[in-house]
Amino acid sequence: MRVAAIFPPGRRDRHWQPFQQANAADWTVGVPACAAEADAIVTFGGDGTIHRHLAEFVKLQLPVLLVPCGGGNDMARALGLRSRSDSLAAWHSYCAGGGNVRTIDLGLIRPVQVENAASGAAPAPPGHYFCTVGGIGVDTEVARRANQFPAWFRRWGGYAVSLPPVLAQSSAVKMQLRVNEEEPSASPNGGKRSILTAFANAPAYGGGMKIAPRAQLDDGRLDICSVGDIGRIKLLCLFPTVFFGRHLGIAGVEYFQAERLSLQTEKPVDVYADGEFVCRTPVEVSVEPRVLQVIVPAQA
Repeated sequence: MRVAAIFPPGRRDRHWQPFQQANAADWTVGVPACAAEADAIVTFGGDGTIHRHLAEFVKLQLPVLLVPCGGGNDMARALGLRSRSDSLAAWHSYCAGGGNVRTIDLGLIRPVQVENAASGAAPAPPGHYFCTVGGIGVDTEVARRANQFPAWFRRWGGYAVSLPPVLAQSSAVKMQLRVNEEEPSASPNGGKRSILTAFANAPAYGGGMKIAPRAQLDDGRLDICSVGDIGRIKLLCLFPTVFFGRHLGIAGVEYFQAERLSLQTEKPVDVYADGEFVCRTPVEVSVEPRVLQVIVPAQA
């Protein structure tokens, strides 16, 4: 077996030796140029590391094992890989011919090119795959601040530490959200002000914040959670409930599913996904059904 190992930029994780010893595989470091160069990919890192290589993974169509070594690790957790030992057990099973491979959906964010009257329409910019959650609003600033901390601190509460000062300074964004090509007025949150709008392929982001507790990785839909302009005090009270996925019944929180959506804001704002900056609004977001093969625990 030929295996490609992927690491975060500038770091080679010391924990990869047990995976090398699991079989007599021929290991190389880096994304293979084509599917003929590898039989599987093992990724050591967090959601950001996975995010950076999703387009290549989709193109290669090779089974990918996630080893949670990053700050958030929400994608690995969604697959039942809560620790390196979970990933190692899944790897042993896969190498033994266990067939423990699952094909899942990904989200896709496409920036909308604003047409210039003088130059005309520019070429459409490329889309950006994401595996967990994307969105705009207060959570993008939390992600930006948290990314300044080392991975070990993010893993043990860096996102939670970043949250209070952001909430204290937050302001709602006027946005227009169109779902499945409906008119904005017919779509949830059409033309309203929102403090946060998240579109999710997986239940959690930010190290376990269950913003979309009903999201599934292979249902062909995105789960959208939008929090209106509810005021800072109520917002401070709301966010602790997000860690347990108990915010859906709170007034001002809208939750629904869609296969695609378009999102415009009064002024361009940052769009983040998997904890990483992607682009600025306006954007179109869709689900790409069953485009990524992942190695999962044998019982999954």
